[in-house]
Amino acid sequence: MARSEARRAALLLSPTALVLGLVVGYPLLSAVRESVFRSGDEVDESGFIVTGDRFVGADNYLAAFSGERFWNAFGNTTLFTVTTVAAEVVLGVVMALVMHRAMRGRALVRAAILVPWAIPTAVAGLLWQWIFQADGVANAVLGTELLWTADGWPSQLAVIIADTWKTAPFVGLLVLAGLQLIPNDVYEAARLDGASGWQQFWRVTLPLVKPALLVAVLFRLLDALRMFDLPFVLVGAQKASVETLSMLAWDEANQVRYGPAAAYAVLLFCYIAVVAFVFVKLLGADVLGERRARKTSEVSR
Repeated sequence: MARSEARRAALLLSPTALVLGLVVGYPLLSAVRESVFRSGDEVDESGFIVTGDRFVGADNYLAAFSGERFWNAFGNTTLFTVTTVAAEVVLGVVMALVMHRAMRGRALVRAAILVPWAIPTAVAGLLWQWIFQADGVANAVLGTELLWTADGWPSQLAVIIADTWKTAPFVGLLVLAGLQLIPNDVYEAARLDGASGWQQFWRVTLPLVKPALLVAVLFRLLDALRMFDLPFVLVGAQKASVETLSMLAWDEANQVRYGPAAAYAVLLFCYIAVVAFVFVKLLGADVLGERRARKTSEVSR
């Protein structure tokens, strides 16, 4: 019976696996293949001009690791990921608690909180570009004359603020779904035991919403690591302070250097895969362990 169920499951999942293979697997293999070639006109050892694609092995990867631009983009990507996800988790939990609270006008509050997430990223970038202009709202409110979208640390701070405003409601929405699954009896029992509001939040709310919160953090990690459109629209291309790995790969491809662009894209994919694997192993569920435990229990019975 177990083998029959396994075959049936494989048959039902085969269309999805085929689509994923065509949509994900083939482009990935094509990018890996492209990353070991180099195109364009070059002069070989004999002094002759060579055109077309040439196999260069790992030269594109070695050039990426030895280049300062790659490490700058890698640092920017890591900085934006860590800062934005951390800020979004804190604000998202606060938003979820506000949206979950029983009060008059709760539907209006929920709609207002979720509006930033519904706005397209390019539109949000243009909106914040207007806010961070030299004569914009940000300088008027703060009483400064910072060039937020020029370069340097102000542009990094502008990207962090804009991305946090844009995607913190997404974290809040997933955490709200977890909050709505917590029965009120749990809080009543905690209050009867003398737990304060902070103790209820720390000992009851957070542990019970942890699965939803971890899913939100994982999604945001994967999304922030491939950040492209927001800094591209808000600050612009080829700005060293905000250039991410996705922007670097795009710029190389825009200059018709497809081999190095593919190498940057493959390195970004490996970076995202490693982060996702470490996150799931450290904070997620051990799927294989649970499967072995179920098999052991079935055999013992």
